[in-house]
Amino acid sequence: MKVLILGGYGVFGGRLARLLLRDGIEVIVAGRDAGKAAAFTSRHGGSPLCIDTSKDLAPIADAGPALVVDAAGPFQSYRGDPYRLAWFCIAHKINYLDFSDDAAFTTGIAALNEAGVQAGCFALSGVSTLPAMSGAAARALSDGLSGIALIETSLMPGNRAPRGRSVIHSILAQAGEPLAMWRGGAWRAFRGWADAKRMTFGPGLERWASLIGAPDLTLFPQAFGARSVVFRAGLELDIMHWGLALLARLRAARLLPRLTLFTGPILWMSLPLKPFGTDRGGMTVDVTGLNKGGKPVRRRWEVVATGGDGPFIPAIPARAIVRKLSAIPPGARPCLSDLTLAEIEDAARGLTVKFAISEEEAPALFERVLRDGWQALPPSIQRLHSVHDLESFSGRAQVTRGKGPFARLMAWLFGFPPASQDIAVTVTKTRQGESEIWERNFAGRIFRSRWSASPRTGCAREQLSGIAVEAGLEAAGSSLHYKIRRGWLAGIPLPAPLLPGAQIREYDEGGVFHFDVALFAPLTGALIVRYRGHAAPDRDEEQE
Repeated sequence: MKVLILGGYGVFGGRLARLLLRDGIEVIVAGRDAGKAAAFTSRHGGSPLCIDTSKDLAPIADAGPALVVDAAGPFQSYRGDPYRLAWFCIAHKINYLDFSDDAAFTTGIAALNEAGVQAGCFALSGVSTLPAMSGAAARALSDGLSGIALIETSLMPGNRAPRGRSVIHSILAQAGEPLAMWRGGAWRAFRGWADAKRMTFGPGLERWASLIGAPDLTLFPQAFGARSVVFRAGLELDIMHWGLALLARLRAARLLPRLTLFTGPILWMSLPLKPFGTDRGGMTVDVTGLNKGGKPVRRRWEVVATGGDGPFIPAIPARAIVRKLSAIPPGARPCLSDLTLAEIEDAARGLTVKFAISEEEAPALFERVLRDGWQALPPSIQRLHSVHDLESFSGRAQVTRGKGPFARLMAWLFGFPPASQDIAVTVTKTRQGESEIWERNFAGRIFRSRWSASPRTGCAREQLSGIAVEAGLEAAGSSLHYKIRRGWLAGIPLPAPLLPGAQIREYDEGGVFHFDVALFAPLTGALIVRYRGHAAPDRDEEQE
């Protein structure tokens, strides 16, 4: 078998070439730089070929490969006819695959499907870490689960990994730019390289990871019926990760032009930092859903590479495809279901790469606090508090405001809504680790608070600006009651007489969630604000 690899002397294409050469495959190392191709083949084997894919592609057919691999990229920069190479391969009945991590490019290749079927060959896009590897992991982890709430993938290379220009260009093309993600059953707007999260993977490895685009974001919602799909990537050195986050923020504010203009300088500035950090890189795929007993669980598949083998990971799925080349059905599609997790892990043999699968219980915040009382709640209340990523609920409310200067001051400080007999209300809840951020939006008047569990007391704690209160949760009949027990002002415990008063009840009426919240001033007991009404989960949007 003969395989032609465009960019075969690059960071990832070169790794695939070395893996295939180990397997006894005849490899053609192709690219625009004849010198680099010749140097690579003289060191590792294979035969060089100088070709510029923006020009005449005939030398590819003349070489007679059974498979062409595009490992050059960056795929989001392919303009005009982005599938020119794939079309050429199909026209000459040559199998094709690429390393694309660009969502638009990877999903768009399906337009070539009919032509691929008629030609009897395949064209697979994303035969790399994403979505081939992440998709195989998500499919294996989802087996036996229902109600998939969240699929979250994180990719965190080691700092000593080679720095490819196309990879840096790909990241910079998204940093600070608008990013659409399917979260809570709806497409929502975010920003590339924002919302950093501390990720743990492998033995004692922790890295920051931020939101970034990937084919998974487009493909997984429909493929797995997930309510939320999230992808993050991270840089090992904090100075590099947060430096890029700053550039992304400046770009989002339009204080900088597109960051791809700085690809060269940023690559050059990163080189002196290469000796720092480690060569340990990793990837995690987490799937949260309900097991057969109806309990929420979180399953994780993780891969950790050491010994400098991290850059081989993106080449592993392509190696697995080559090993089963004759079994791949013809047609053009993203590589989402052409490989199993076992085939991918088998293709990593001989590398210092370790795989692991784990499972743990994943109760929602209020389920963790209420314990046995959770089961006593009606479905409408359980639904509002079943948050594993991001959920939003909308309805109507009636608002009553207290009178007097103190009530007005408190309402102003905390952003409570104005009095109204009928006002639109939206509640958005975002899971952050073991806490939840609640954002109440009353027709544009927004106030936020953070809820967390207090394991020692079995209560829930709400932080609203400088005030924190601890509430006992009591399930009774079709209602959930909040009982204020303790409070703090700027971290200082408040004596009982100085605690704010509250009457908070959530209840089910006709299968619909209702709320009734009344807050009172300490000492006087005067009303500050009361809002009551109903809300329901926002209806899922179309995923296409």
